[in-house]
Amino acid sequence: MSFTSLEFLCFLPAVTALYWLCPQRWRWAVLLAASYSFYMSWVPWTGLLLAGTTLLSWLAGRRIAAADAKAVRRLWLALGCGGPLACLALFKYADFALETVGADLVLGLVLPIGISFYTFQTLSYVVDVYRGDLAPEGHLGYYALFVSFFPQLVAGPIERPGHLLPQLRADHQPRWADFCQGLVLLARGYFKKLVIADYFALLADPVFAAVGEANGPGTVAAAALFAVQIYCDFSGYSDIASGAARLLGVELTENFRRPCLARSVRDFWRRWHISLTQWFTDYLYKPLGGSRRGRARQVCNMLVVFLVSGLWHGAAWHYVVWGGIHGCYLAAGLLLGGKLPRLPLPERLNGWARRLWVFLLVCLAWIFFRAETVGDALTLLLALPTELEGCPVTALGADVLAGDTALRSVTLQVGLSTVEDGAFRGCTALEEIVLAGMTPSDCLVGQGLLEGTEATIYVEEAQLTAFRLDYTWSQYAGRIAAR
Repeated sequence: MSFTSLEFLCFLPAVTALYWLCPQRWRWAVLLAASYSFYMSWVPWTGLLLAGTTLLSWLAGRRIAAADAKAVRRLWLALGCGGPLACLALFKYADFALETVGADLVLGLVLPIGISFYTFQTLSYVVDVYRGDLAPEGHLGYYALFVSFFPQLVAGPIERPGHLLPQLRADHQPRWADFCQGLVLLARGYFKKLVIADYFALLADPVFAAVGEANGPGTVAAAALFAVQIYCDFSGYSDIASGAARLLGVELTENFRRPCLARSVRDFWRRWHISLTQWFTDYLYKPLGGSRRGRARQVCNMLVVFLVSGLWHGAAWHYVVWGGIHGCYLAAGLLLGGKLPRLPLPERLNGWARRLWVFLLVCLAWIFFRAETVGDALTLLLALPTELEGCPVTALGADVLAGDTALRSVTLQVGLSTVEDGAFRGCTALEEIVLAGMTPSDCLVGQGLLEGTEATIYVEEAQLTAFRLDYTWSQYAGRIAAR
């Protein structure tokens, strides 16, 4: 039962109506039953794993708060964190680890949907109780609802217990403003997901599915399209989650805050997947030392956080590389003092230039995120300069490309009517001129076309004789060959 399914569109109004019709003391039970029904609609047995993780972390929190001995507290901390992490490692990363070490064994376990999200929520609860930042939740039902609350269970945001638990316990009254805001968020989320993200995926997916055939302009376009697609996909789901929760009187954490307006990569991560960024900051970056132990240690901490962040997104090396790239971006920004060179432009235009620069850096990293493998991502990156050299030419005047010593390949397409004298004079690296689907009558060619080059003119095999005999092309007959 995904958010975009007809079943969910029937499920949400029914749950909302039943929730508001029930007395306050039973509302938690309605939401808990609805949440487990929603979650188990995918793979029923995964509800047992969710319940087991919930029970273990709840018990750990209770025992930590009750214990006086530090060793006992640490033991329950290890159990409360180690159990959920062990489940996450087994179901999400076991096959990845076996493949990495070259083992022949493949477990092929079903990945429980949302396990990365609810694992992090249980970890934050146990750690917060251990630190003394949060009192343990005494009511198992409310805690189980905190872990499994269906609007944010499978796609975030990652909620903190101190923010969500009090709202689940509160005596909510139906408010017209909440219903209106919830419906607006739902409409916005569905528009982002179904209209923009899914359509842009149709445009970008073919490039990533056939990387061997990709060209430079296509790769640039696909990366930009995917950047918009993944934003509308992720933020669309977050909007749907927030809208569904708002119908129930609950306000979820803001997860995306116009990341396209970021003026630095650091600013981007203040706006992108905010709940995940804050989680890693509080529970990994700061415990590692944060910025308190010198610049070199801070850089290392950043890299560790983003490598782990990449692994959290998916069990594959291309996700790890994507995280590493962003870690390097932030480390470079830290070492450079976060300052970019100013252009001789008004401040307003400088701001937009910085935003464009950040967008290009983020798009470069997205290639690794979207590609199936690191090798595929590198193939797309390597295609950029080679295909930009060989991008289709639709109009060619005299000396337009003359003297370009880096140019190696040019494709002339149908629609090009004239190639004037000296068009490629001095292009010493030029190896081929491809006449794509053209006949001799399609284009008039001037003199000196190949002067100073070693290039060969390639034509369709069926047109080879015609080109060699044509009165304008015959001057190059000895250097015309079939493709």
